[in-house]
Amino acid sequence: MPELPDVEGFRRTLASCAQGHRVERAEVADAGVLHGVTAQRLKRDLKGRRFAAPRRHGKWLIAPTDGPTVMVHFGMTGRLVCGAESEPAGRFERVAFDLDDGHRLGYEDQRKLQGIWLAATDADVDRILGDQGPDALSLSRADVDRLLAGRRGRVKATLTDQTVIAGLGNLLGDEILWRARIHPQRPANALTDDDRERLHTAIREVLRASVRAERVPDHPDWLTGQRDDSDPHCPRCGHPLRRGRIAGRTSLWCPHCQRDGD
Repeated sequence: MPELPDVEGFRRTLASCAQGHRVERAEVADAGVLHGVTAQRLKRDLKGRRFAAPRRHGKWLIAPTDGPTVMVHFGMTGRLVCGAESEPAGRFERVAFDLDDGHRLGYEDQRKLQGIWLAATDADVDRILGDQGPDALSLSRADVDRLLAGRRGRVKATLTDQTVIAGLGNLLGDEILWRARIHPQRPANALTDDDRERLHTAIREVLRASVRAERVPDHPDWLTGQRDDSDPHCPRCGHPLRRGRIAGRTSLWCPHCQRDGD
């Protein structure tokens, strides 16, 4: 699933491909990825519009034009691809924007779990974003204390709750907690000051490295690099890793490094 670093990569793709360029035409191959807007309206309202600088909040990509704002949530399998207009469309291309310089910006999505919204005003942007928490990349140490204070839920579920912190998904949540040596099922309000300090440091380090890579790296010295192993072992201590369902997702942790209750 695309998480914050993937979406930051898509933001860079949109900026390098489309920023400052005019939409000659929008094409909709599958209206099933459109939300709150018809294919006809999307084509009409974006034709001739020029893309401005895009931004990201959590897992949302926000792409203003000199008219409406295009908003994209990538769900499980969405991505943006930039290529020449003459190139054949990708197998899962659902929507595409042909630009005035001959490039084509395509939204591809195999599973179509989220998609594209069109916001006419800033108020519409806020309404579509809903009750998103602060962007994970912007968190200060004080923010971590404030956001976790009084939270009775498990820390993994809290970190990946988009209304608490926007942008952290399953892979990032596991990696961050492993780095911070915190068990994913610890109650969030039971973390000590030292726990929260390590957590903030891990969030910052993991996100910085992941944003550079435009994905969550699967290096052998990362927990992520062990996820697909049939017999995964901790890159730090060598003990067997454990898998389980936490917050509705398959989670991975080290019972030796991340002891429940430590």
